[in-house]
Amino acid sequence: MKGLIAVTTPDEQGRWGIPAGLPPFDPADLVRHAPDAHWMVVSDQSGPVARCSLWWRSTPHLPGHRLGVIGHYAARDASAACRLLQHACEQLAARCCTMAVGPMDGNTWRRYRLLTERGTEPVFFLEPDNPDAWPGHFLGAGFTPMAWYRSAITADLSRKDPRMERVADRLRADGIHIRPLNEQHVEEDLRRIYRVATISFRDNFLYTPIAEAEFLAHYHPVLPSVRPELVLLAERSGHPVGFLFAVPDMLQARPRQDIATIIIKTVAVLSDRSHAGLGGLLVARVHEIARSLGYRQAIHALMHETNVSRNISRHYACTMRRYALFARTLEAAP
Repeated sequence: MKGLIAVTTPDEQGRWGIPAGLPPFDPADLVRHAPDAHWMVVSDQSGPVARCSLWWRSTPHLPGHRLGVIGHYAARDASAACRLLQHACEQLAARCCTMAVGPMDGNTWRRYRLLTERGTEPVFFLEPDNPDAWPGHFLGAGFTPMAWYRSAITADLSRKDPRMERVADRLRADGIHIRPLNEQHVEEDLRRIYRVATISFRDNFLYTPIAEAEFLAHYHPVLPSVRPELVLLAERSGHPVGFLFAVPDMLQARPRQDIATIIIKTVAVLSDRSHAGLGGLLVARVHEIARSLGYRQAIHALMHETNVSRNISRHYACTMRRYALFARTLEAAP
């Protein structure tokens, strides 16, 4: 093992190409995601065998701690992972961080957490995947799970929640209207979604605000896969109060084979007593729409175990996959 190398520019990272045994990494993310450091473990024989980025200046808030974040993570084996993660923790402790969290590419708007219980269902579109050994890398380096997430699946899109008819009547009487994404004004509708998301998510675990431009850049690559009927906006007097973002499972796209599944990626509603039940109604409505379009299944994706979306999902779907975000308390550097 040659040792640890600090990488400071995309050109330095790009010169290594795609190291054998590691997933691809876009060097441009060193600019887009602005980490405070990027490290690689390099072998004399085979080049890079592990990598990660570190953030300590702009990180999510957690009461009682100053967080350091480990992201852009990959490791070929447990030995390289242990060396990398130990070094990462030492670097973060030296910057006065009291807890290391990972894997997370800077914040929760980007890729974060690890798949820990794979189940039998195939990986779906936009789902973060990782080698099954990676959770063990973090556990072996002294990390423990700090948050759990689930994806759930239902194969019965005709199933009804009997409460939703009353909820729909009440919300309609209160002036709330649900409509699909406007194909002629997609950019404007994404800005409406951004306004709801930044308010609705601000109390979420490890939430970090982001600029509208970064939010739009996050969604633009997905737009070619979007069916407008599956993106719902709830409005009152023309002002957005909630949304649901779902897409077909494009990983099922095969010649002469229909896509059978939709993925409910995000549900958000502005906090107000008059909006009670709106999240559940959006889910029920998109199930109905998906069924009318010929889809047969829905995946409720990547829900934090304590979020309201998890409570909604219980009425329809069963857990198919679990994920975890890991943390380790850091000792002050000598």
